Amino acid sequence: MKFKQLAWVSATLAVMATAPVLHAKPFKWSSASDIPTLDIHSQNNALGNGVHAAIYDALVYYNSQTFKPEGQLATAWREISPTQMRFTLRSGVKFSDGTPLTADDVVYSITRAMAKTSNYAVYTQGIDRVVKVNDNTVDFIMKGSNPVLLNQLTELRIMSKAWAEKNKSVEPKDIRAKDETFAHRNAMGTGPYMVKEWQPDQKLVMVKNPNYWGTVPTNVTEIIYTPIKSEATRVAALLSGEVDFVLDPSPQDLARLRSNANLKVIDGIENRTIFFGMDQFRDELPGSNVKGKNPLKDQRVRMALYQAIDINSIVRVTLRGLGQATGTLVAPQVNGWTEAVHKRFPFDPEASKKLLADAGYPQGFEVDFACPNNRYINDEEICQAVTAMWSRIGVKAKLRTMPLVTYFPMIQRYEASIYMLGWGVPTFDALYSLQSLTRSVGTGGDGNYNVGRYSNPRMDIVVDRVKTETDLPVRNRFLTEGLQLSNDTVSHLPLHNQIIPWAMKKNIEVTHRADNRLDWRLIKVN
Repeated sequence: MKFKQLAWVSATLAVMATAPVLHAKPFKWSSASDIPTLDIHSQNNALGNGVHAAIYDALVYYNSQTFKPEGQLATAWREISPTQMRFTLRSGVKFSDGTPLTADDVVYSITRAMAKTSNYAVYTQGIDRVVKVNDNTVDFIMKGSNPVLLNQLTELRIMSKAWAEKNKSVEPKDIRAKDETFAHRNAMGTGPYMVKEWQPDQKLVMVKNPNYWGTVPTNVTEIIYTPIKSEATRVAALLSGEVDFVLDPSPQDLARLRSNANLKVIDGIENRTIFFGMDQFRDELPGSNVKGKNPLKDQRVRMALYQAIDINSIVRVTLRGLGQATGTLVAPQVNGWTEAVHKRFPFDPEASKKLLADAGYPQGFEVDFACPNNRYINDEEICQAVTAMWSRIGVKAKLRTMPLVTYFPMIQRYEASIYMLGWGVPTFDALYSLQSLTRSVGTGGDGNYNVGRYSNPRMDIVVDRVKTETDLPVRNRFLTEGLQLSNDTVSHLPLHNQIIPWAMKKNIEVTHRADNRLDWRLIKVN
C-alpha cells in the first residue's frame, strides 16, 4: 500500500484541551520492575518506553482510542516520492530547559537511534537518512518504500542535540556495557513531564514540564513511580492507599481486588506474546552434559520441548486465566496473524520422548534455562512449571531467575541457552516481530532480539521482502508465510498472549491500552 498524500493536522490534543482543572493531584503507581534506563535509544523495553513517552515526544504517537498515528511534534506529513516523506514540525515547541525544538534535533535524534549502540534500529529499518529542509521541516529518505514508517516513528522520540553534546551523551548507552552516560540517569525532552528525581530500583518522580507546548485534560501535577517486586507488597500498597495504581496485579489477588468497593480493575488482551527462545548457534551449550554438540540445533529436540509444555494447564493454574494460548509469535491485533498460524502443536509428552530418542537423547539432557522474575505475569512461576514438565521427558533444565535490569543485558550478550521473552508489537505489524526475532542477526535492527541466533535463508528472504512490499495483500501473505515458517521450524516455543489487568483506586481515570502503557495526557485523579 503506497502512502497517500497526507497533510494531517493533529486535532486530537486541541480537542482534549479543556478549561483548567482546579484540583491538581499526584499520581502514585507501581509495578514489579524498574525502568532500565532514561536513555531513549539504549534499551527497547516496553515499561521504559512507556515512561519515556511522558518525558519525550515523537513526531507522531498513537491515539489511545483508535491506535492510529496522529501528529505530536509533527503537524503534517506528505509523500514527496515513494522513498521521500516530508514532515512539518510544530511551531513554538520548547524543551523543558526552555530551548526551542528545531529540525536539527530531529535529524540528530533519528540518526542517534541508528547508532551502533542503539537498541532502536528495528524502528529505523528502511530509513536511509533524515535531511533538514529548513528549521521547521525534515525529509525522511528511505532505502525503498516503507509501508509502516508512521508506526515506527511512534517509538522514536526526539532529544535535544545541544543537551546531548553538552552532557557527552551523543551516542546511546550500550546495553551490553556497564559504563554509563549522562543520558542514562538524566532526561530532558519536550513531553508533558520532566524528571525531578530517579533513584534506580527505589523511586522515579516526574513533575509537569512548565514549557510543555500542549494543553491536556490531566490534573496530575506529579507522577511518582515505585517499583515493588513482591506481589503481596504491591497489592498491600494499593489497599492501604500508598499507591493509586498497580500496572501488574497478581492473578491470585484479582478476585479480592475486584470485590473491593474502593477499587476497580480494568483489563484487555495485550499485543504481547510470551515465548521461549533457544540457542541454535553454539556448537556446544555451556553447562550442559552434552559435549561436542548442541541439542537445540536439532528441530526434533525443539519440538520435543514444545510438545512437553501443557500450556492449557499454565493458563488455567499459573496464570489464572490471564493468558490466551498461542502457537505463533504475535497476538491477534497484529497484522499478519491468522487463525491457522495461531494453532498450537498438541501437548504430547509421549511424542516428546520419542522425538528425543530419535534425536539421540533417550535419557534427555541437562540445559541452562534463564527467566526474568519481575517482568511478565507470573514469569518465574511459569518457568518453574515448565521446568517440572520438561523433567518428565528427561530434560533437566537448570533454572536461574533474575530481575529485568540484569536479565535483558545478559540474554543480549547471548549468555542463555533457553530464555523467556515477551514481545509486544508497537507497530501492530508482524514485520516488527519477524525482523527482531527470526531474521538472521545483522545490521539495521535485523535480529536485534534474536538472541538464540536462529537463522533460516527463506525467513531472511521473506523478512527483507516485507520491508519494502507496498501491495497490501501480497505483503500480508508474506507476513503470514514468515509466521508459519517460524512455527514449522520451531524457531521459538510460543506460549501465550498476555491478558493485562490494571488495578486502581475508584477515583482514578485511565485509558487501557493494548500496549500496556499509560497515556500520561489522559490520567485523572478525581
